[in-house]
Amino acid sequence: MPEHTIIDDAETAVPEHHLPAWLNEASYWQPAHRPLSAWVEHAPFAFWVVEQTRPRSIVELGTHWGYSYFVFCEAVKRLGLPTRVHALDTWEGEDHAGRYGEEVFEYVAATTAADYADIGSMHRGYFSDRVSDFEDGSIDLLHIDGRHGYEDVREDFELYLPKLSDRAVVLFHDITEHQETFGVWRFWAEVAEQYPSFAFEHEHGLGVLGVGADLPEGMRAFFAAATGQPERVRADYEALGGAIRRYVDLETEATALREESARLRSELETTRAEAERLAADRQGLSNQLDAVHASSSWRLTRPVRWVSSSLRRSS
Repeated sequence: MPEHTIIDDAETAVPEHHLPAWLNEASYWQPAHRPLSAWVEHAPFAFWVVEQTRPRSIVELGTHWGYSYFVFCEAVKRLGLPTRVHALDTWEGEDHAGRYGEEVFEYVAATTAADYADIGSMHRGYFSDRVSDFEDGSIDLLHIDGRHGYEDVREDFELYLPKLSDRAVVLFHDITEHQETFGVWRFWAEVAEQYPSFAFEHEHGLGVLGVGADLPEGMRAFFAAATGQPERVRADYEALGGAIRRYVDLETEATALREESARLRSELETTRAEAERLAADRQGLSNQLDAVHASSSWRLTRPVRWVSSSLRRSS
C-alpha cells in the first residue's frame, strides 16, 4: 500500500500580476494524495494547465496508483469546475510498470469514492476497448501514459485523436526516456513538429502538445512564452516539482522509520515475552526442586545419598 497522506497545510497566495505567462497560483498548490509515482514533479504544471484550460473532460490513458489522476481531480475540485476526469487502465500492470495485484485498483477506487466521487470515473479495460465511451470532439485534456513503446504510444494518440476537441491539449509522459523498450521520445519528436509544443525534461519528461485549432488563450500565451524562454519555464517547473519530490521523499523516509520503529518494538516485545517465559520456567523448576527437597522421601533417602557420595569420592 502506498503512502497517501492528505495535506491540509495553508499555501501562500501569489499575486497573479507578478507571475509570468507560464505560472499562476495553481502552480504552487500541493497534491492532496501522494501514492507511489514517477510523475510526482509534474503536479505543478498539471494544476496550472487545468486552471488555464478549464476542460470539460479530462482523459488519462494509464493510471496505475493514480497520482496524476488524483492531481487532475484535485485541481477540478479546488477550482469548482464541472469537469469529469476519466482514468483508463486495466489495473493489471504491463512491461514497464510490472504486474501487480487487485490492491492497486482497490486503492484508486477507494480514494475516488472518498474524495472525488462527483469528479472521477474509472474505466477498466484496454484503451482500444474503451474509446467508444467518449464522443468525438469531447476531450479537452488528454494524458497519455500507458505502454511506452513507439507503436503503443502512436496507436494511443491516433485512436483518441478524433475524440479531441478544438481546444484540446495532450500530455505525453516519459518523452526523455531512451531505454531500449521506450519509444515515446521517438513519437514525440515526430508529433511535436506538427503542433504547438513544449517539452519538460525533468521527471522522465513531459511533452505538452496543443492539438486543438482553437486553443485557450492561456495555452497560446504559454507556447509563445515557452518558445521565447524555454530554460526559464523548465527551471521554474523543475524547482516547483523538486520541492514536492523532496516532501514526498521525506514522507517516504518517515514512513520507513515508523515501520522500522514498529518492527523493533515488536521484536522487543517478543524478546521481553520470551524472557518472561524463561524466567517463569526457571521459577517453576526452582519451586519443583524446593518441593522435592522438602518432601519426606528426600529426607529419608539422605543417608543413602551420603554413602553414595562418599564412595564416589574414595574411588
